[in-house]
Amino acid sequence: MLCQSLNMHIMLPLKILIIATSHGELGSTGRKTGLWLEELASPYYIFREEGASVTIASPNGGQIPLDPKSESIIVANSYTKKFLKDVEALSSLAHSLALNTLNAMDFDLVYLTGGHGAMWDFADNGPLMQLLEDFNRQHKLIGAICHGVAALIPLHNTQGDLLVKDRHLTAFSDREEQSSGLTTVVPFLLEEKLVLLGAIYSKGDNYTSHTVTDDNIITGQNPGSSVEMARKIISYMKLNAPRVEIPVLN
Repeated sequence: MLCQSLNMHIMLPLKILIIATSHGELGSTGRKTGLWLEELASPYYIFREEGASVTIASPNGGQIPLDPKSESIIVANSYTKKFLKDVEALSSLAHSLALNTLNAMDFDLVYLTGGHGAMWDFADNGPLMQLLEDFNRQHKLIGAICHGVAALIPLHNTQGDLLVKDRHLTAFSDREEQSSGLTTVVPFLLEEKLVLLGAIYSKGDNYTSHTVTDDNIITGQNPGSSVEMARKIISYMKLNAPRVEIPVLN
């Protein structure tokens, strides 16, 4: 005879929104930029390995430009190499959803990728600002890596204060920008701007993994932080995401 015993708690499959840049020009240099692929490829597969559904979006929708350097075999990790051979994954970059078609209510968390392109279309973007403030208002997790942290700069919290003020954050460092030779090309220096706005900024060595968690915001310093960051996001969600109860019959 079947009878109901104690309920077992399970976490529902996560619905994750990944946002990448639509900007493909490196200032007035005539050089190409865009998304740094590792920052999307690593979490894309780590999230999917956990059974999550992943939606990829960008400010303009459609094709997401890739920084050509991020496709190089020299900098590629195993996830990047896999992504570049994955027809389904590449199609998701070619057909990203436009931000103005999305609602924070439809996702459990948002993850903002970097690449230098984000410095031009993340920090002053009305639809992105509204979407992220909705995620924060619902106290949903916001992850941002490298130059993707620029999206946090204009945000305000529910009290009307700058979201980054007094928050522990990291992002692409000024010395990393100096090593890339782009300090006079980017619209602003991300570390400098965050500190100016009152963030409690920290960094590790150049291009080594460094991540910071502050309540519902997780940030990563550079592309090398992408794996650690994705795993931190999954751990956070396992601890904090709503769960459902199912009856166990025996």
